[in-house]
Amino acid sequence: MKVKYFDLKNKRVFVSGGGSGIGATIVEHFCEQQSEVYFIDINIKASKQLIEKIKKKRFRVPKFIECNVLEIQKLQNLIKDIISKKGPIHCLINSAANDDRHSTEQVDEKYWENRMGINLKHYFFAAQSVVKGMKKIKSGSIVNLSSVSWVLGEGDKVIYETAKSAVIGLTRSFAQEFGKFNIRTNSVIPGSIATERQIKNWLTPKYKKLILDSQALKRQLKPEDVARLVLFLSSDQSSGCTKQSFTIDAGIS
Repeated sequence: MKVKYFDLKNKRVFVSGGGSGIGATIVEHFCEQQSEVYFIDINIKASKQLIEKIKKKRFRVPKFIECNVLEIQKLQNLIKDIISKKGPIHCLINSAANDDRHSTEQVDEKYWENRMGINLKHYFFAAQSVVKGMKKIKSGSIVNLSSVSWVLGEGDKVIYETAKSAVIGLTRSFAQEFGKFNIRTNSVIPGSIATERQIKNWLTPKYKKLILDSQALKRQLKPEDVARLVLFLSSDQSSGCTKQSFTIDAGIS
C-alpha cells in the first residue's frame, strides 16, 4: 500500500468491468483500503480468480455480480438493490469498455450501437442510478474512464475513440448538474496500459518501442498507475476536484 485513505474505509464503491484489466486493479486497490466494493463483469472466471487473489492478500473481499453492461435494466436494478439493502453508493467507477480494433468500412449500424453501448451508454445509466442516494447524503464521487486514444486520434478504432471523447462531455455535464449536491465527477484518461489483454493482443515489442519512444517517461504504464489516481479522485483528499480530466499517459499526448 502506497497511501492510506482513511475516509475510503467502509465506503460503498461500485465498479463496472471490475473482473480484469484496469478495472480489476481498481477493485483490488479499493479492497486494500477496506472499502465495501461491488463489481460487475461478464467474465465469471476472471472475476472469481480476482476474488481469490484478494482473499490471499487478506484485503476486504468484494462482492461480484455477473452483469452485461448492455443490459441497462439489469444494471440499474442491481444498483437499486445494493442501495436498498446497504445504503447509498459513495463512489461510482465507470470502467467497463472494449477497445477492439476496427476500420470505418467495417462498421454497420448494429456494430455502432453495440460499441457505443459498451463504451458510453452504461456510464450514463449507472450514474443516473447512484445519484439519488448521493444527493441524500450530499456527497459522492463519480469517476469515468476515458482513453488517450481519442486525443491522439489513433484511427484504428473510430467508434471507441468517439465514445471515449464523449465521456469527457458526459463528465463535465454531470459535474455541473450535481455539484450543488457536493457530488464530484471527474474523468481519468489512461495512456498505453500494460493489461493482460493489451499484452496478449497488441503490445508487441515493436509497438511497445513505438509507445516508449513517444512517451516523455520511458517506462511502460501499468494498471496500478491508473488505480492510484482513481483512489485519489474517490477520496476526500480530492474534495476540490470536479469537472476535470486527469491524464495519466506518461506524457504521450
